Amino acid sequence: MPGYEVFGEEERKAINDLFDANGGVLFAHGFNDIRNGVFRVREFEAKASDMFNVPYAQAVSSCTAALRVALEVLGVGAGDEVIIPAFTFVATAEAVIQSGADLVIVDIDESFTMDPVALEKAITERTKVIIPVHMMSAPADMDRICEIAKNNNVRVVEDAAWGVGASWKGKALGTIGDIGCYSFDAGKCISTGEGGMVVTHDRDLFVKARAYHDHGHEYSSHIARGEEGAIGEGFNYRMTELQGAIGIVQLGKLAGICATQRSNKEKLKEHLAKGGFPFRFRKVLDKQGETGDTLIFLLNSREQTQAFLSGMIKERLNTKNVPDAIRWHFAKHWIHMFEKYGWYAETYSTQWQQSADILEQAIAIPIMVKMNDEEIEDLANKLISISRVVG
Repeated sequence: MPGYEVFGEEERKAINDLFDANGGVLFAHGFNDIRNGVFRVREFEAKASDMFNVPYAQAVSSCTAALRVALEVLGVGAGDEVIIPAFTFVATAEAVIQSGADLVIVDIDESFTMDPVALEKAITERTKVIIPVHMMSAPADMDRICEIAKNNNVRVVEDAAWGVGASWKGKALGTIGDIGCYSFDAGKCISTGEGGMVVTHDRDLFVKARAYHDHGHEYSSHIARGEEGAIGEGFNYRMTELQGAIGIVQLGKLAGICATQRSNKEKLKEHLAKGGFPFRFRKVLDKQGETGDTLIFLLNSREQTQAFLSGMIKERLNTKNVPDAIRWHFAKHWIHMFEKYGWYAETYSTQWQQSADILEQAIAIPIMVKMNDEEIEDLANKLISISRVVG
């Protein structure tokens, strides 16, 4: 990761072809008389639908927008509760806030995803939606989460921003719950710079999502866009043809990206094992299902973790969101939300202790597509050396 690592002439050609093929129409809708039938966003959606084996896909401007659209079409609003994990990018919480619902945050376990035990305890009669987040390219326990949701008549929206190309027991992440949300931003496994997608098996939800992301347009098959009606209110979360063109190319590279990342991660783990690396790795619930873009290990104390990080700084080694961007990914730090809306305003500093004990003793290492064997071995040797000093 990320997809920009493999940007090349194919993406450049896709942009040039767009201008050559349709006269430079960058808007995903209309202009039928000059665009020569070229609709790259629609093509991107169709290819994603086929690749992820889901019948309906709606491209949007970001995964944040996808989450907002998903909650809207599920009828989430004031008085409802939406449950999210304590470890996720802040956008998951922001989408709930924008829906008007109350935010309920539960602990993660050592899979670094939502703890089903904590989830089940948090369900109330006001719970409307559960949002499991497939963090660091590996799946949450979708069997248990969907079982809890079904038993309580609650909907599931998968935040698969970090799960494009990953799976759960052979099914693409994002296609297991009621609605799935993908990200194609600058740091994801495939990238369109910004961009996202809503996927679902439910045609009614798709029709509502398609309308809401585009000011409520009904998408008539026989009336001009400027004359058609609306099926409800909406907003502008549209993707551009530029993003769609790049997305098509990147989808074609996705399998190769994931295979290379998984291989590089396994090579790194093998080197670490041979060198006696003493720390345990993150629990991955479906090893065949992850995309392998992150290696996470847990140390024995916060002090030891800080010592290890100091050693990494000396070696000029990078971490990946844990801990370098933890302020944006751990609910404990979202003080601005709690002070404004009142949730956890008095308890956030001591709330989610289980998550804190995991996250504050963890280090995440980025696995890059273009790492060569020599770089992987060098990284392993440096990590082993540091572990011997702090261990």
